[in-house]
Amino acid sequence: MRGLGSASTTAALALVVGLGAALAPAPGAVPREPLDPVPAAGVAGPRGPDPYFPDDGNEGIDVLSYVVRDRYDLPTGRLVGSTRLRVRATQPLHGFHLDLLLPVRGVRVDGRPARWSRPTRHEVRVETHRAVPTDGVVTVEVAYAGRPGGVGWPGRRGWVAGPHEVAAIGQPRSAPWWFAANDHPSDKATMDVAITTGADLDVVSVGRRVSRRPAGPGLVTTRWRAGAPMAPYLAFFVAGDLEVRRGRRLGLPFTAAVSRAVPQPQRRRAMRVLLRSPAVVRWLERRVGPYPFGTTGGVVTSLNPGFALETQTRPVYPVVDASAAPTLLVHELAHQWFGDAVTVRRWSDTWLNEGPATWAEVAWTASRGGPSAAATLQRWYDDRAAESGFWDFPLADPGPARILDRAVYVRGAMVLLALGQRVGEPGLQRVLRTWVARHGGATAGTADFEALATEVTGVDLDGFFRAWLHTPAPPDRTAANGLVPDVAG
Repeated sequence: MRGLGSASTTAALALVVGLGAALAPAPGAVPREPLDPVPAAGVAGPRGPDPYFPDDGNEGIDVLSYVVRDRYDLPTGRLVGSTRLRVRATQPLHGFHLDLLLPVRGVRVDGRPARWSRPTRHEVRVETHRAVPTDGVVTVEVAYAGRPGGVGWPGRRGWVAGPHEVAAIGQPRSAPWWFAANDHPSDKATMDVAITTGADLDVVSVGRRVSRRPAGPGLVTTRWRAGAPMAPYLAFFVAGDLEVRRGRRLGLPFTAAVSRAVPQPQRRRAMRVLLRSPAVVRWLERRVGPYPFGTTGGVVTSLNPGFALETQTRPVYPVVDASAAPTLLVHELAHQWFGDAVTVRRWSDTWLNEGPATWAEVAWTASRGGPSAAATLQRWYDDRAAESGFWDFPLADPGPARILDRAVYVRGAMVLLALGQRVGEPGLQRVLRTWVARHGGATAGTADFEALATEVTGVDLDGFFRAWLHTPAPPDRTAANGLVPDVAG
């Protein structure tokens, strides 16, 4: 993810960029009163696994797959839909919670109407018809209807809509605005999304487009499916009047879409940039290993979410400055390995997403005649050695308010640049390739990275990681910390 609005530091690192200019339950539902936030006996609780955002995610379950069927009406901003989830119990239970902000119309478990309640406006408590043992699987369908644009929740919003276009994107959360989920990155699942809109609109989402079919007078349903598991916040859809290009480049299928609300010539430039995605993917493969998904591309929306986001298989970009577009493309596509294939286990590990993506920008710029990795590291260190606020938190535990702070991006990249100095550039690339090969399709955290780097390089890196990740101060300028040029492990 890269946000919009802050000043960029160099062409290699533009952390902030900008490609051109520019319900209440339905009759028959059976909720149970009172709406008590304390879990009933045998009902897995609503507290998520992450102390940063304890309302996100839920205890006792592992979602295996999502099937989302939503209809969205742009003129009224109303969404009506359902989510079918296959849920594996991670403990014995007869009930559990899901995250959803829209009013619920009803719940079914294994095809039968089920009892449910709303302990809070963020949670749906579902009761199963039978005791579910550990590793037992149930199918749950939650129906809902409401106006996502009118729903708020602390932190970033997960829904951006205008009169002619809508984008369901957000970090650290976006799912509860448009589907029922176990909304934490530690629970990854496959995703099947079908969105019904006016027949004059296009819809782009995750994975491959399966079908586009009439759904009644003036309506069409567009279905997308992604077979690789993903964190809920990495699912998305954009609906609007879109110019869409599909094809295959360098052997890689792609879908690129740009909103027709983006004025010309910005739209032409934006499409030209998006069509470079397969080439950027192939460039990244040479450095960090095989591309983890079967398709790529991107979407440029005319809306202003305030950031670009690494939504899985094709990032979503705002209308931004074309001069920053190449490094922005590199950053978000690098996230397909770091953040999407390997997903953070906790939000405190966000440097493992943003550091490698920002490191990739530096490598891209250096490969095109820009400053070397060593020179960039030294310049950043010199410029920020005394910068107020930049070093005043441990990178491995920035706190919930700073997970997307500019310092997390820059310091995260500096860790990898310094590691390349400490163990050599080939050693760093072995670490990154092994990281993705070992943890791709799953989640991992800071301790996992530290252990893997030591294992792969055979270098004692305890002091290195203590200085860079766990100390709220600038690392000493030493060879052991990778801050003396041309150091080999």
